[in-house]
Amino acid sequence: MGEPAATPANVIIFDHPLIQHKLAWLRDRTTGHRPFRALMAQIAGLMVFEVTRSFPTRRIDVQTPLENTHGLRLAGTITVVPVLRAGLGMTEGILEVMPEARVGHLGLARDERTLKPLAYLNKLPRNLGDGPVILVDPMLATGGSAIAAISMLREAGAADLRMMCLVAAPEGIRALHAAHPELTIYTAAIDRALDEHGFIRPGLGDAGDRLYGTV
Repeated sequence: MGEPAATPANVIIFDHPLIQHKLAWLRDRTTGHRPFRALMAQIAGLMVFEVTRSFPTRRIDVQTPLENTHGLRLAGTITVVPVLRAGLGMTEGILEVMPEARVGHLGLARDERTLKPLAYLNKLPRNLGDGPVILVDPMLATGGSAIAAISMLREAGAADLRMMCLVAAPEGIRALHAAHPELTIYTAAIDRALDEHGFIRPGLGDAGDRLYGTV
């Protein structure tokens, strides 16, 4: 895992060979919805190790079968918030690694004419400020949905907040950091650009459709 020299500030790119191997299969147009779903969960599970690196911990006493010792446990209440519907595919992989996390849901649909996000669901746990919050969405395209989601999470009290995606467009990164410059974005790839329809190129296609077989 690491960052190439040209990586924008507050963006972490995962260049681990296993993540990149799985991402290549995820991009492949011949990958069906069942392996696509498994690959998305696997990549998210691998990425979450680095995303949680700065999570606060507290020291505890532990009784092993042989003696007393000390250990560490996460100090805060962790919340994972997928942007529906495609973000659910990443959440599954995160919860495999971190089952103690709470899950909130934000429903944001893109108006295909204006490319602006429209909120249709906001179901979040209480007291988001009690610990780290991870916003997950496979695609960071125009940045509109992410900006809206982050604003909703901030209004709900989230203080320690970061975003996790699979592929990001340079335009989306710039827009997101213009609105929220302090936010760290974790991604497996920064793709070339958006096309005239606001889709990431080369991208993954429509992640939600490919995830659930509704292509």
